[in-house]
Amino acid sequence: MTSVSGAIGPRTSLTVDESGPHNRVLVLWDIDHTLVNSGGVSRDAYAAAFRAVAGRPLRRLADMTGRTDLHIARETFRIHGVEPTPEQTDALLARLVSELNDRVELMAERGAALPGAGEAIKALSQRSSVVQSVLTGNVKANALLKLETFGLSTECLALDVGAYGDDHWDRRALVSVARERARAVYGDGFSGRRTVLIGDTVVDVEAALENGASIVAVATGGTTSKELAGAGAHVVVRDLRDVAALEANVEDLSRS
Repeated sequence: MTSVSGAIGPRTSLTVDESGPHNRVLVLWDIDHTLVNSGGVSRDAYAAAFRAVAGRPLRRLADMTGRTDLHIARETFRIHGVEPTPEQTDALLARLVSELNDRVELMAERGAALPGAGEAIKALSQRSSVVQSVLTGNVKANALLKLETFGLSTECLALDVGAYGDDHWDRRALVSVARERARAVYGDGFSGRRTVLIGDTVVDVEAALENGASIVAVATGGTTSKELAGAGAHVVVRDLRDVAALEANVEDLSRS
């Protein structure tokens, strides 16, 4: 059953058994519209990258909602009548990294970390049972750039065990990628609901459910609380401001 913001209240203490690797919890954060708003600069970077690689203006960008950069790049070529080769896709993603770097000051001016994002990451980092990383559609270089640009606590995130938009085109497959990387570093564990995704789209919900993971859906993007709940999210919150409630949600979901 889905709980909507407030259904699981804040607690004053957390009591997770931290005695071994099987009790660890892997928390995987989405980035865009969950932790940050990049002010539309990613779309500008895609347009410039496509023009440089394809030699023509971008008419239309593929749907970005919850999609990986690898998926977006391939579908954007197809929209323009091109069946992309791996080399073309790699070239577009490499140029995307360059174009976003060129716009980092504009991104910092237009965008922002979303309310509560930094506080939530820091709060969860105080729990030795929790390993935090990201599961994002961004290629890794752009994911790191966005986190750093908006002052989020990258030292609290085990970024080498995350999963990124250049690891696989299908976001659902990224859950297994992140779990395997986490197990290689921290030992066995993170099975089932002890992996908790936090994201803002129906695709985030689907990725969690198809892998038996937990999902806290955040209605800070273009998807409503009702839509997220209807997709089967275990918990839906309006935003990340209530850090204590988020901690309680992570604990309760990982015990399910």
